Amino acid sequence: MKNMKKKALIVSLAALLLVTGCGNNTESSSSNSGNAGSSSNAAADSKDSKITLDFMTQSSPLAPADPNDKLIFKRMEEATGIHINWKNYTHDIFAEKRNLALATGELPDAIFDAALGDYDLLKLAKDGTIIPLNDIIDNHMPNLKKVLEQAPHYRSMITAPDGNIYSLPWIEELGEGKESIHSVNNMPWINVEWLNKLGLEMPKTTEELKQVLIAFKTQDPNGNGIADEIPVSFIHSDGGNEDIGFLAGSFGLGYNWDYTLVSDDGKVMFAPTDSGYKEAVKYFHELNAEGLIDVEAFTQDWNTFIAKGKEDRFGLYFTWDKANVTGMNDKFDVMPALEGPNGWKNVTRTNGMGLDRGRFVITADNKNIEATAKWIDQCYDPHQSVMNNWGTFGDETLQNIFEWDEANKMLKHLPLNGTAPGELRGKTSVGGPLAILDSYYGKVTTKPDDAAWRLGLIKDTYVKDMKAENIYPRVFFSREELDRLSTIEADLRPYVLRKRAEWITNGKVDSEWDSFLKELDRLGLQEWLKIKQDGYNRNVK
Repeated sequence: MKNMKKKALIVSLAALLLVTGCGNNTESSSSNSGNAGSSSNAAADSKDSKITLDFMTQSSPLAPADPNDKLIFKRMEEATGIHINWKNYTHDIFAEKRNLALATGELPDAIFDAALGDYDLLKLAKDGTIIPLNDIIDNHMPNLKKVLEQAPHYRSMITAPDGNIYSLPWIEELGEGKESIHSVNNMPWINVEWLNKLGLEMPKTTEELKQVLIAFKTQDPNGNGIADEIPVSFIHSDGGNEDIGFLAGSFGLGYNWDYTLVSDDGKVMFAPTDSGYKEAVKYFHELNAEGLIDVEAFTQDWNTFIAKGKEDRFGLYFTWDKANVTGMNDKFDVMPALEGPNGWKNVTRTNGMGLDRGRFVITADNKNIEATAKWIDQCYDPHQSVMNNWGTFGDETLQNIFEWDEANKMLKHLPLNGTAPGELRGKTSVGGPLAILDSYYGKVTTKPDDAAWRLGLIKDTYVKDMKAENIYPRVFFSREELDRLSTIEADLRPYVLRKRAEWITNGKVDSEWDSFLKELDRLGLQEWLKIKQDGYNRNVK
């Protein structure tokens, strides 16, 4: 009886998605049916005949090799009457396989979860490999059209400089402004179990943190009689989720993953030229000179990093969510921003937001545009977007992300029960193009527990110390601008990263600072700043 109820629920939701179109808007559904074309409608209405489309995609190695084995895609096929023949690759080889197909002309009908950058989109558009989607969206995609009407700023963000839309976006809103979940990516997580064992308080200044880390190194807080504690660990990168750069905010403007900061009066700045950046690097050198920094911090990858975390060796580390590194337990807590030597305290905001422009493209070889539009528009149905992003319900073989609340027509997040969210979602979610607006929470779905928890941490711990009022927006540059930016950054970013590693190790930042600034200019920094400033000015207009 229990299984029968689950099967009935699955069919019920599939029918709901087919009938309601977008947000239970029957007018949108009617429009969708009318514009989809006779062949698409015939396929949807017939159980014996389905249109088949060829898509390329990527997925987690934890997921089924055939995406059609995922419950989400099984339901979408039932709801749309369209079968997808997938060519699927794991994340690590997808880009290579995608680029090979694009280069050889062996094109699928579309690429789902395409991961295409702006330059690639503009190049493929100029070559005629992918097609403009403006009319397709307006005439055959009522769900996405409604999203763009509700949040019109996204239409401008996905529109190329020539006025065309060449790809469909992934949109995930979780908070806005300083309270956005993207405001801080590399949160510092400190071992409060070790603090308590050693009778230490949460550090409030950079000097107090140094003394805490020295205690972690010398006083055997894990109690095993071996000096195997790692006082502070990170992955040295361009401000990624595991980078130590959060601490730079105690010395000045700080830096984020793309080194791009904006003053309150709208001036674009390159973070590593700020004098506070130099002082931060000097502090990192102090930590290194005391033997407090993980000796593998400059070379380790993600797998090595999390392996150490699970061995309970970290005193302080940086990441998006501790659950993926040391587990969702009480051993680690988020560390507030610290006062630097001059009493300055700042949390540098990232330029992140829940938008990826390049999640889905339709190729010029596609002979059934309307059916493709019909299928992909289903991904922008509010309920479907939520499931595509996080996972599903009613799966009898895997742990479920949701339960379906029939009375309120809502997807309610279930407790993760200790499972790492990234691992669980990798098995069941499908990613790709979708839209989740803040207005959906409480109506279409609940917030994920881990996201709600993280949003609370940001609001309660970090927002008060975020000095910057502006972030750098998602500018869609021209191909010429992107050419120059990528050419300059190919030298600029590795140089900055290399010098930071050298200075943390050898402490020569003071003596080499002037030559560092001159080299940045030689590598094209001033031109980079001008292009970035011009893009910012266009965007704010």
